[in-house]
Amino acid sequence: MKVILPGGTGQVGTLLDRALTTAGHEVTVLTRHPTRERQVGWDGATLGRWAEVIDGSDVVVNLAGRSVSCRYTPENLRAMMDSRVDSARVVGEAIAAASRPPRVWLQMSTATIYAHRFDAPNDEATGVIGGSESGVPGYWAYSIDIARNWERAQAEASVPATRKVALRTAMVMSPDRGGVFDVLLGLVRLGLGGPVAGGAQYVSWIHDADFVRAVEFLIDRDDLEGPVNLASPGPLPQREFMRALRAARGVPVGLPATRWMAELGAFALRSDTELLLKSRRVVPGRLSAAGFDFAYPDWPPAAVDLVRRVKASR
Repeated sequence: MKVILPGGTGQVGTLLDRALTTAGHEVTVLTRHPTRERQVGWDGATLGRWAEVIDGSDVVVNLAGRSVSCRYTPENLRAMMDSRVDSARVVGEAIAAASRPPRVWLQMSTATIYAHRFDAPNDEATGVIGGSESGVPGYWAYSIDIARNWERAQAEASVPATRKVALRTAMVMSPDRGGVFDVLLGLVRLGLGGPVAGGAQYVSWIHDADFVRAVEFLIDRDDLEGPVNLASPGPLPQREFMRALRAARGVPVGLPATRWMAELGAFALRSDTELLLKSRRVVPGRLSAAGFDFAYPDWPPAAVDLVRRVKASR
């Protein structure tokens, strides 16, 4: 297959590029700063010569968007919105203009689109879209607006020959440096991997191998379109999530953190507490119904595998 990865230089794009290339596919990455073979420059907002690689491709997986690992200042929130909406819009324009459009367009989205809740899991059919919850910071609603507009940009694209799938993706856990798992493991090594603000909030996640396999599954399944949750079937409370990670790393104790301590830690990491405090209880309803078999449905074995791979690579 000829696969195009707009925004494919981040953590998720790198692991997908690596896996698809290893599997023998022809992968081209669209990036603002091309530095090697198989990379093509684009600005993520306007049509240009880069669109030529879309024409004649088999699959587009658009991963472009400013990282959410930042302080949620008005400027950063606007950059998150614009980079996602603009890139989805212009990818749609490139597909619409192609004489030989790709057969499928997988568009990155986020499990954050669902409401902060503890009472029940969110699947695609019965899940509650967030934005109107009480008792949470008002700016959290902006993250929902980003996700809605992101998906809307794909949904409104007029590309009748191309199947469209929105990947509502949970945190992708991989051993690569700089990713979310790397950060969490670093906290555990420092003895800081305890419950945050009580730890009742749910963590949704997906093992990197299952993420790649799910993408391949969705490429092959012509009967699946629209929103699909890419999350393991085993979300769990943050205190249990961190307990399993400590066990995998062999660290018996993790200091707990209050909400204000989480604020300080997020500030030091130049991140935001939404990533720590929002309860993301998301399950893969459509993937499971379609027969996708997770290699790592439960977190403890996944954590053991990821820790083993970190140790083997460093």
